[in-house]
Amino acid sequence: MGETLKLWSCKGGILQYTIMLLIWKAVSGQIHYSIPEEIQKGSFVGNIAKDLGMDGKHLSDRELRILTRAGMIQYFALNYNSGHLQTSERIDREEICGQTVKCLLNFQVIVESKRKLYGVEVEVTDINDNAPHFPLGEKEVKISEISTKGARFPLPEAQDSDVGVNSIQSYQLTSSGHFSLEVQMGENGARYAELVLEKMLDREEQSVYDLILTAVDGGDPVRSGTVHIQVIVLDANDNAPVFTQRVYEVSVEENIPKGSTVCRVSATDLDEGSNGEVKYSFKKISKKDSQLFLLNLTTGTITLMGNFDFEISAFYEFEVQAEDIGGLFDRAKVEVTVADLNDNAPELTVTFLSNSIPESSPAGTVVAILNVEDKDSGINGEVTCSIPRSLPFQLKKSMDNFYSLITLGGLDREQTADYNITITVSDKGAPPLNRATVIGLHILDTNDNPPLFKESSYVFYIVENNQKGALIFSLKANDLDWEENSRIAYSITEDLRSESLLSTYLSINSETGAIYALNSFDYEEFQEIRFQVKAQDGGSPPLSSNVSVTLLILDQNDNTPEILYPSPPTDGSTGVELAPRSSEPGYLVTKVVAVDADSGQNAWLSFQLIKATEPGLFTIGVHNGEIRTTRFFLEKDVLKQSLVILVKDNGQPPLSASVTVTVVLADSIPEVLSDLSSISAPVDPQSDITFYLVVAVAFVSCLFFTFLLVLLAVRLRNWKNSQQLFDSGNVNFSGVPVSQFVGIDGVRAFLHSYCPEGSLTTCSRKSQIIFPIGSCGDTLTPQQAPVKLGPLVTLEDSSIDKVTEQISGTNMY
Repeated sequence: MGETLKLWSCKGGILQYTIMLLIWKAVSGQIHYSIPEEIQKGSFVGNIAKDLGMDGKHLSDRELRILTRAGMIQYFALNYNSGHLQTSERIDREEICGQTVKCLLNFQVIVESKRKLYGVEVEVTDINDNAPHFPLGEKEVKISEISTKGARFPLPEAQDSDVGVNSIQSYQLTSSGHFSLEVQMGENGARYAELVLEKMLDREEQSVYDLILTAVDGGDPVRSGTVHIQVIVLDANDNAPVFTQRVYEVSVEENIPKGSTVCRVSATDLDEGSNGEVKYSFKKISKKDSQLFLLNLTTGTITLMGNFDFEISAFYEFEVQAEDIGGLFDRAKVEVTVADLNDNAPELTVTFLSNSIPESSPAGTVVAILNVEDKDSGINGEVTCSIPRSLPFQLKKSMDNFYSLITLGGLDREQTADYNITITVSDKGAPPLNRATVIGLHILDTNDNPPLFKESSYVFYIVENNQKGALIFSLKANDLDWEENSRIAYSITEDLRSESLLSTYLSINSETGAIYALNSFDYEEFQEIRFQVKAQDGGSPPLSSNVSVTLLILDQNDNTPEILYPSPPTDGSTGVELAPRSSEPGYLVTKVVAVDADSGQNAWLSFQLIKATEPGLFTIGVHNGEIRTTRFFLEKDVLKQSLVILVKDNGQPPLSASVTVTVVLADSIPEVLSDLSSISAPVDPQSDITFYLVVAVAFVSCLFFTFLLVLLAVRLRNWKNSQQLFDSGNVNFSGVPVSQFVGIDGVRAFLHSYCPEGSLTTCSRKSQIIFPIGSCGDTLTPQQAPVKLGPLVTLEDSSIDKVTEQISGTNMY
């Protein structure tokens, strides 16, 4: 063998390129190479990358790799820099394939980018690295001296582990005048030599002949082996042993125990005595078989010395020779067939696995590639591969014992995010053996679910006058996707009122969906805001959904009732209402009209009479504000009645406003004018303002009368001057609040309808009277003036001189 390897190394590339395989691709996808055995480790086998249509430069194990099986020697490897397939171990054809003529090594490669398997077949061709050899020791051939010319005697058979032309091709025998050599061809093509007697032997002349037998193979260079043959001439023995069967066929199960009898051969010899004694021996048996079987020399019983293993060898064949003492013999063939038992469970190997795939993967996506092997044969080696039917996956057989685990249809991560796929492989033996493997698969999320709100629309409420920055409400949308695809951003997309209102009053937190008030709301300005909130996820492309939101502003009692009638005075006076003395109980004097800008119960108004000159004389409707009399007027009733009306809403807390209404008890306007001078407005002892005002008016009145007396003393004789002096003086109108009177313009309007001349000014001019003292037809004397002058108006915001000027000015004549 050393010489062969040296020769191979010397010839180098020439031998490699001349013997190198013919590369071809079969229609089935099988790639075929051929290499000689015993080539150096790392030798070139084939450019597999090129044969697969791939770029051979800088490949990686993620693109192309050899599938390995547990317990199997890996004889080949990939060079990822060149894309070449090369040897990784010493390859001995005889060790791998024995006497098999065609030695094939099969394996698979996977192109992971295509998720496709390719079968590779490498034929290992024989080289002449084994010389023929004979069994150890000298061999004896016993020939009876009475043997006739032409008798044939078997010679030891040489063994050669090589096959074909490299195996034994011929035998050579050293020259001898008594013997010749004849080579026979067996049924299996093997050659064996026989010694042919050319001359009669005479034991007494020569009892022993020494011969050299040489076995020659057909290799290059030629190898040979020799054995020393000693021919012993025996006395006459004319009957040879004969086997009862030419072929002994035996079938045994592989699990029979060591020491069991495999079979028993038997041969008979018709001679008597020692010439009839038969000895048995193995002939033409391999070294391995000789260690497995033991032959009893005398009984012919063949015993098992080891253990059968169908998966290693299912058939054994050898020859047994029966020889008598005279050298006569017979041969029989023994064929032992080992019956397979189901003693090997199927083996499942995951050759490719994708631990995660997107949920959008189409049907037929390859998840894993599996290899199933069972060392048993026949029905015991037939395997089935299965997964639970409830899973959305399918096992599809691709080639030989390879299966692809593929998806049946679309996957939904939201329903099932992880799968533990149990793959069970079982054989068909009795009882069947099985094995299971669990493959974990994670489903990757794709953005196939938009964010969804629980409701199609929302209505929320907020009380007006809220604080700036207050949280109004929060919206929450759910997204069934995962991670970035479920990260939701909120925004306000549409305002059905106005964009300016929306940006001024509302703000939304894009992460939490919380909506805040940027400003304080005013119910009286607007009562609702309608807009839409958009929820958008972070997928690519993003998905979104909208929801309609209505924000209703709730009223708060923040507006005081507004009194429309009597209207607020502009000159410090209040209105005067007329009530005839002949009025019956229930007479409608006037009606207080008020409104409230609030709504609901905050705008429900109630009226209350909180203060009156004559308690019990008037009443006011709680809900309608109508002021009515409750009884007939009496003579003792004061002419001018002051009513303080409180208007209150129904809010919490309630807000209110008040108004003072002056009611004059008179049947006509002249009566009013004549009686007003004698009316003294009631003084409210509880009012400090009124007290100080009365003191001020009294002081001014004293000064006025002092001044008047001086004028009267000086100008007593001049009536006209005295009259003018009176007209220009200040009249004391104490006790009547200005707010209780309508003012000069109001009096004019009030008296206009009672003046027969059509206007107060015209009527006063014709009568030459002072307006506040008498009627249109009365005449006032100087003596009567200070006596009949009555308190008509009490000033709150003006001086006595200003009031007197307004009442007694030139426009009043």
